[in-house]
Amino acid sequence: MTEFEHGDGREDDGRRYPSTIGGAFYLLVLVTVGVAMVLVVLEEWRTGIRLMGGALVFAALVRLLLRNRDAGMLAVRHKVLDAAILSVLGGSLVFLAGSIPNQPGGF
Repeated sequence: MTEFEHGDGREDDGRRYPSTIGGAFYLLVLVTVGVAMVLVVLEEWRTGIRLMGGALVFAALVRLLLRNRDAGMLAVRHKVLDAAILSVLGGSLVFLAGSIPNQPGGF
């Protein structure tokens, strides 16, 4: 049996792309968080943290709008719980990035 062959004799196509629209949105959020992390490392931490928080809030909105079977990896628990957790985390990041005062001599 080959790597992509099922027990019933049919072969898997070896797909390397998301099978749902939610998977595509998940990858978009993941890439956005990666870009945000690069901004944080480049000492634009407020912008990076805001971008990361915005990506999480966007993921929460997408999770609420998509059906469970279309949500892909955004679906972990119940729809409302997933969206609430993502919203709270994203909103907290945006709030904290705006509320932390500048430190003298720091960035």
